Amino acid sequence: MSSSNFVDYIKIFFRSGNGGNGSAHLHRDKLTAKGGPDGGDGGRGGHIILRGNENVWTLLALRYQKHIFAGHGGDGGSSGKTGAYGEDIYVDVPLGTIARNAETNEFLFEITAHGEEKILLQGGRGGQGNMHFKSATNQTPRFAQPGESGIEGWYALELKVLADVGLVGFPNAGKSTLLSVVSAAKPKIADYPFTTLVPNLGIVSYRNNASFVMADIPGIIEGAHEGKGLGLRFLRHIERNSVLLFMIPADSKSITLEYNILLNEVTMYNPELLDKPRLLAITKCDMIDEELQRMLQAELPPIDYVFISSVSQYNISLLKDKIWNLLHSI
Repeated sequence: MSSSNFVDYIKIFFRSGNGGNGSAHLHRDKLTAKGGPDGGDGGRGGHIILRGNENVWTLLALRYQKHIFAGHGGDGGSSGKTGAYGEDIYVDVPLGTIARNAETNEFLFEITAHGEEKILLQGGRGGQGNMHFKSATNQTPRFAQPGESGIEGWYALELKVLADVGLVGFPNAGKSTLLSVVSAAKPKIADYPFTTLVPNLGIVSYRNNASFVMADIPGIIEGAHEGKGLGLRFLRHIERNSVLLFMIPADSKSITLEYNILLNEVTMYNPELLDKPRLLAITKCDMIDEELQRMLQAELPPIDYVFISSVSQYNISLLKDKIWNLLHSI
C-alpha cells in the first residue's frame, strides 16, 4: 500500500442537524372556526454516524472532506403532523478507527467490527407542538417549542492498522526490505532514517496456501512514547498486531541494549502490549559469518530469536515458521 494512498489520521469539522420547530397551529376547517391546538412536533436533526467497513483500509476517502454536515429536521405541521427527520450522515471508516475530540483529545470510541455503527454527534431534538401545552387553564396555547440546535466541532479520526505481525525496530533496521521480500508489497526503501512514514501492509504466503498479514511500522526512536518524532502516531499501530517481530541489525553496537530500548518504548506507551507474543530477528546477517553469529548469541536478550538476511533470503523460511507457530499459539 503506497504512502500516497495510506492516510491514518484526519481532522474534520462535523455538525449534526438542528431539530425542527414545533407548530403552534390551531385547528381550522369549514365546520370549525376556532378549534383547539393541533400543531405537531418538529423532526429530529440528522445524526453523524461512523460505520465500520472491512473493505476500507485507509481514511483516504475522507482526506479532502474538511466539513461534513447532517440534515436539519423539518418543522411540525397541522393536524399533529411531525416534521421530517433530518438526513443522517454515515461515514464509512476502516476497522480500528478511533474517534477523538480534536480540541480536548478526549477518546470517544473505537470502531472494531464490520457494520458497527456509533453516533459521533446526535442531531438536535425536535420542538414540541402546541398540542402538548394544552391545559385546563390554557385551552388554546399559541406557542410551541423551538427545535434544539445540532452539535458541531472538530473531531479527529485515527486508524490503528490491523495485522497479524507488526515489525518493530529503529529506522533502517531492514523492516521495509523484509516486507518487500516476503510479500508483494512495495514499500519505499532507502539507506537513510525514516524512509517509511506510514505503515505498509503485505500478505505473506505460507505453506499449503496459508498466509498472514505483516505490517511494516515506521521506525521508532527513543522517547517515542513521549511523542518524540511521530512516536505516538507510530506506536498506536502496534496495538492491533497479534505478534510483534522486533528487528535489530547484526551490526548494532548492542543488540540487547537496542531491544531493551524498543521494549521500553512499547511498554511505556501501553503496558498491555507486553502480553503479545514477541520474536527477535537479527537482520543483515549476510554481513557476518557463523562464528560471529555464535559470538552474538552469548549477548542476546532472553527471547526467541532468528538470524536472517532479506537480501540473501537467509533463514527467511525459518522466520516464517516461527511467526506461524506464534500466531497459532495465541
